[in-house]
Amino acid sequence: MTPLHLAPIVADLGRRALAVAGLSAALLLVACGGGSGGGTASPPVDTSGTAAGLPDSPTTQLDAVRLADQGSFGPTEALVATIRTQGAAKWVSQQMTLPASRYRSGGTDAVHRHTSQTDFCQGRGDNCWRDWSSSTPLLWDFYRNAVSQPDQLRQRVALALQQIVVVSNLEVSGTYGLRNYHNMLLDQAFGNYRDILRSVTLSPVMGDYLDNVNNDKAAPNENFARELLQLFAIGTCELNSDGSLRGGACQPTYNNQKVLDYAYALTGWTYPAGGATPYGCWPRGANCPYYNGDMVPLPAFHDTRARSLLAGVTLPDGHTAGAALEAVLDSLMAHPNTAPFIGKQLIQHLVTSNPSPAYVERVALAFRSGRYEGFGGGRAGDMKATVAAILLDAEARSGNPASRAGRLREPVQLFTGVLRALGGQTDGDALGWWWGEELRQHMFRSPSVFNFYPPDYPLAGTPLVGPAFGIHNANSALQRANFVNYLVFWNGSGPNASVPGAVGTRVNLQTFVADASDPARLVDRLSLLALGQPLPAAARAAVIQAVGSYTQQSSGNDHLTNRVSQAAYLVFASPHYQVTR
Repeated sequence: MTPLHLAPIVADLGRRALAVAGLSAALLLVACGGGSGGGTASPPVDTSGTAAGLPDSPTTQLDAVRLADQGSFGPTEALVATIRTQGAAKWVSQQMTLPASRYRSGGTDAVHRHTSQTDFCQGRGDNCWRDWSSSTPLLWDFYRNAVSQPDQLRQRVALALQQIVVVSNLEVSGTYGLRNYHNMLLDQAFGNYRDILRSVTLSPVMGDYLDNVNNDKAAPNENFARELLQLFAIGTCELNSDGSLRGGACQPTYNNQKVLDYAYALTGWTYPAGGATPYGCWPRGANCPYYNGDMVPLPAFHDTRARSLLAGVTLPDGHTAGAALEAVLDSLMAHPNTAPFIGKQLIQHLVTSNPSPAYVERVALAFRSGRYEGFGGGRAGDMKATVAAILLDAEARSGNPASRAGRLREPVQLFTGVLRALGGQTDGDALGWWWGEELRQHMFRSPSVFNFYPPDYPLAGTPLVGPAFGIHNANSALQRANFVNYLVFWNGSGPNASVPGAVGTRVNLQTFVADASDPARLVDRLSLLALGQPLPAAARAAVIQAVGSYTQQSSGNDHLTNRVSQAAYLVFASPHYQVTR
């Protein structure tokens, strides 16, 4: 039986097609049960605030798989066994002690130190733009790390951060600079959100992306100031500590004058020293474009007049650019919106699209206090405390999640989840310009500063939101099934000789062949790995029947391998796998 013949079975699995636009609110409800610095060396790992020394606290298969979905790029049998033995708190604590697997591929800063009037790519081969200016080398490293490296929680948190404090290769080029920025997010994933905001503000990549580099007091560009407030810190409406609207309706957190105040406060920064061009630097007195290091003050461009910021913070007359930056950060970290606004988005990226107000409030408390059950150092914005509060909360760990719980598995987590579960490996090459484009999540190339999808994307006909549904449609529903088919029936992709260290993108199903003589045992093994529990009875029976249809008589000596491919396809393409709970 070929994948083409499986459409009735897939339809029966979910009673809603992955092949139509109906992977929407109905699917969610039914499936839910109703830097800036340069360099490549990893900095020392700060192991304080990680609740070290926790004893093992064994947990269930379902809980272990759920935590693997929330805190890693997908369960493997080995990872699930580890979590089952250690329990959630110990696994989270140990993950926070692992050093970062960083981005290393791609060209150097030579692209911004080129003083010849000949084109930089002259003599550097057909892949010069890819290797020196694009984000493709980062994409290779991202998928290699996500599928194969041990620091899974750090990689997941960094992914969440990069979808909040967005920069995109659609607007900024320079591979080494993009690499610096995203290494910063990896390095600071378990640091402090204030420090992340400082690094984001001083990043020359962000400076280029949102027009804050060489921002002149004579006519300040408001772009970065507006997005800093709207997207990176407090949002547009005043919030209660549980993330609900204060007063029950949107009361603006700022007006245009306040955006202008922040824009003036953030004037007077230029590129770090080190860049060069054959034509000199512009504007006069500023440094040439260069992405190694933080932006540096350009006093002649900085507005020094007294300013009134949010949260009661003021700037005195005659202040410096550095003092203004600290005041801006003070105002954002003191603002009552920051903890629930950022905390809720991190919950949405890691656990569930529709957290209860009480869940958001508990996470916001951890963010503000900097502590959560032994995690964190007590400083507001502590990411260890915040991430631990998100993953260890009763709402995340409940064995009987509410009907509104869950989130659509976004494309990047579909790619990595299937590869990790099925013993796969990847160099990332097939997951960018091919599958990333097909499923509208080409890493490091988000269409705007608003990310690939908004956090409040509504599910039509429901009071719920489903952020990742913002890039989902009838075509991508089909492509999800086609991606699994590509891996298990088409044998994935072989290595591309132009990719350094190429291995292609393939799964290895051999470890499952030992169970293929018993279709029920094989299907249950894959279901326990993918879902944490067997498929529902009717779906389980349909899949077992489809798997058992491969016999030696019908398909020869390959019938056991074909059974594994069939079972893997039906489990990982099912609606039950598309929504994590």
